[in-house]
Formats: sequence, C-alpha cells, structure tokens
Amino acid sequence: MGEANNISGGCQCGAVRYTIEQLGGAAICHCRMCQKQFGSFYGPLVTANGVVWTKGGPRYFVSSNMARRGFCADCGTPLCYDAGGEVEIAIGSLDNPEQAPPTMQIHTGSKLSFTDGLTRLPIRQGADASESQAFQASLASNQHPDHDT
Repeated sequence: MGEANNISGGCQCGAVRYTIEQLGGAAICHCRMCQKQFGSFYGPLVTANGVVWTKGGPRYFVSSNMARRGFCADCGTPLCYDAGGEVEIAIGSLDNPEQAPPTMQIHTGSKLSFTDGLTRLPIRQGADASESQAFQASLASNQHPDHDT
C-alpha cells in the first residue's frame, strides 16, 4: 500500500503524468488481455483512488465489452485498466513501483506455465555481467525521469 502523498507516475516519454491520492490492492493479472496489453507474461496492476491526469492523458483501447485499457499515444507505455469502477494503474508506470508490491495473482487460468520458475533462472555473472554493465553505462537514455519536470 502506498502512502497518501507523493504517489505519482507517467509514461516513458513524459507526455502523460498522473498523481494518485491512495493506492489499494496490487495484483499480477495473468489473463490473456493483460498479457497482450503489456506485451509480457502478465499485467502488474494496482487499484488507485483519486487518479488525476496532470499532464496529457491516456488514449484508450476498448479491449472488451467490460473494460478499456489506457496507454500513452506517443510512446505506447501501458498506463491503466478501467472497467468503470476504480481505475487500476500499471505498477511499472509509477515513479516508485516499490510503493505497490503485488499481494495476489488473478486469472491464473491463462497463466503461462513457465512463470513460476522465472526466479530460478541463472543470473548473468562474470565477464558477461561486466559486458552488460559497460553497455548499460554507455546508454544515453531518452526516458523521462521518475518525477515531474
């Protein structure tokens, strides 16, 4: 659960920014629609009370007769899930994703079989790790910083 202040986030390019009054429950959703929206194995979402779009706003794709999914029209960052009640925010779009640790998994009928073993994958070490660190250090990021500018 996040604190009642200092909860903000936005997209990768900075065209969309938001603040949140209070965070609710956070979950990892395994439904196929979330897999497609996030282009990933699952969708990490947190219920958000008092969302205010402070810069720009999401564009929406109506993914079903029950919900629409918001994203940045400029960079494509997934931002929210809206089924007409409380909005759910993509945890990775928070400036501080540590504020929303998932506490449950939902819609596990579509869960990909290998996801439970992800934490057991080997971690790059040795020479490969040094090469990776050098590559990361050489990047000149165009990503918006994790705060309002």
